[in-house]
Amino acid sequence: MGTVRIRDVDLFVKVLGQGYPLLLMHGGPGVDHSTMLPFRTCVDQFQLVYYDHRCNGRSIGVEISTMTWENLTADADDLRQTLGFDKWAVLGHSFGGMVALEYALRYPQSLSHLILIDTCGDIRWVQEKAPKALANRGFDPKTVELAQRFFNGEIEPEEMKPAMQKFGKAYYHHPSLTLLIKEMILGLRMKVRPEALIFGFSQLLKGWSVMDQLNKISVPTLVLAGRHDFQFPPEHQNSLATGIPNAHLKIIDGAGHNAHSERPTVINEEVRHFLRTADLGCA
Repeated sequence: MGTVRIRDVDLFVKVLGQGYPLLLMHGGPGVDHSTMLPFRTCVDQFQLVYYDHRCNGRSIGVEISTMTWENLTADADDLRQTLGFDKWAVLGHSFGGMVALEYALRYPQSLSHLILIDTCGDIRWVQEKAPKALANRGFDPKTVELAQRFFNGEIEPEEMKPAMQKFGKAYYHHPSLTLLIKEMILGLRMKVRPEALIFGFSQLLKGWSVMDQLNKISVPTLVLAGRHDFQFPPEHQNSLATGIPNAHLKIIDGAGHNAHSERPTVINEEVRHFLRTADLGCA
């Protein structure tokens, strides 16, 4: 565990376990690998590679303007080579799923499986439709307006944490008290980078879509999402899975946007089953 020099950046990397390699791409932007810790129960079967994207978490050494698709995906592939893997499975959640899609399109020879969790192929789902979904769920107009600015990178750095406190509960379907306590403790440990969120939504993701390129992804793909995800609802998940030739869709009941935190046992079993049964020799 620690920083690894990858190209022009010092990436924070943590590798756990033995077995077939599984790269975990965290969401955000603006948070870190700790959001992916619910997958650590898979350590008995897979070699889990956690890392923080450049300009996120504890990865340091470069300007925020270098957080481009070209660099984000090249970082991941250079990390693969540095760790000595010919290929690996790639799992991305939310923003990490978008990076994973770009990676699959740019480095098709480097991954054997693609797992997408509560993510999208078109940013309009979160920038245009998510605030409306919050309004439909009864959030007050000021919170909806804050979410609109949040998802378009139009907030000030000091607004990031208050914004999450305002509408953070929408990320879950019905979180238990135990889960809320765990998430609160996780938040205290997390390295938050507001500048990555602001740049990500205002620059990197502005107008982003890969929906017209999904048919180029040829690896076995698993699309997982919570049924109550306010950012990327089941209708978009269906479009995402339909667009990828070799994709399987699974909608998880009783979960929202952070399905892997809310239903970790179910999500981990889906991931295990997919990687065990996909015919690429990683059982």
